[in-house]
Formats: sequence, structure tokens, C-alpha cells
Amino acid sequence: MAVHRTDERKLLRRARAGSTESLDVLFRQYYRNIYHIAFRITGNPEDAEDVTQDALLKAYCNFAQFRGNSRFYTWLVRIAVNEALMKLRRARCHQQVSLEEHREAAETLHPAPREVEDHSSNPEQLYKQSELGRILRKSLQGLGPRLSSAFVLRNVEGHSAIEVAQILGLSLPAVKSRLLRARLKLQRRLMVALRCASLAEHDAERIALRLLST
Repeated sequence: MAVHRTDERKLLRRARAGSTESLDVLFRQYYRNIYHIAFRITGNPEDAEDVTQDALLKAYCNFAQFRGNSRFYTWLVRIAVNEALMKLRRARCHQQVSLEEHREAAETLHPAPREVEDHSSNPEQLYKQSELGRILRKSLQGLGPRLSSAFVLRNVEGHSAIEVAQILGLSLPAVKSRLLRARLKLQRRLMVALRCASLAEHDAERIALRLLST
């Protein structure tokens, strides 16, 4: 984390006293963290950028409502996750309408993976890396917003289960249940996707376990 907890408290005290510069410092320090979380949930860099901007704007406008019951960063993440989930819901509704009106839109909603340009010193290795990343992102999105957000916060961003519960507004047992379901579901999806990518069964299992442990 970019800001030490002691520094965060100092900056918050100054921000509450009217220092917009201190608040801007916190936003700048946490910007990339918020963006990465938004990207993991939405799977789209443009959407992640929109979510980050909307989340920080909402946090700025509602800063007076932050009571300090949790870390400021945890509060920011909660706002960002809610914005990302709303973005996904709006996109899903838009896609459903588009599919009904334009059947050919299905090809644009799920484009085929682009071939890697042959300018790398090791194009085969580069392709494998990008393909694994694509498979992981697609499998993660296939979990659905509720499971994927819990998994991203705990297993990708490294928040504790208690922090995830605070961010998502859930009880600790509910978070642990979601995390278990997400991990099992994601492992099954990864195994299927990796096998479809023409990997041997033992290689698919090994890679799936490695991706889930990161």
C-alpha cells in the first residue's frame, strides 16, 4: 500500500480541517489500487477508468460522510466496487437489448482473441502468457459480479476476509462462503478453458492451481 496508516491519519485530519491538497494526495496515492480493482471486476480498461473516476468523484463529494469506522482506503474500495458492479449491471442490460435488436452484435460482444504480432524475440512464449491472462480474465468474469468481487478483493488485492466483509457489507461467514464458492467454481472453469486451449490434463491442472494461488 502506498500510504502508511499513520500518514493516512495525518492526511485525513488535515482534509477534515479543510485541506483539499491532503485529500488529493490520498486520491493520487490510491488511484492505481482503485483502478486495478475496477479492472479486475469489469475486465475492461475503459470501464475501469470510468469506474475509478466516478468512484473518486463520489468519494470527494461525500467525504464529509466518512466517519472513520474503517480505513479510508477501505471506504474508497467499497465505493469503487459498488460503482464497478453498477457498471456491469448497466452493461448487461445494454447487451441484452442490443442482442434482441441486432443478432449480429454477438460477435462484437465476444470478439475472438487477437493474434500476437510477430515482433517479439519469443512470440510463442508471449502468446502463451497473453492467452493464460485472457483465460483467467474470462473465467473470473464468468463467476458473476458477487463472487468475482469477493475473490478479487481477497485473493488478488490481498484484503483480509474481515476487510472484504466491510467493503461488501456482508457478514464474515457470508464472505467465506462466497470465497469458497468462487475458488471452486473458478478452478473448474479454468480446468475446462485450459484443456480447450489444447493443454494436457496434468498441465491444465498445474496451471489452474498456480493461477489460483497468485
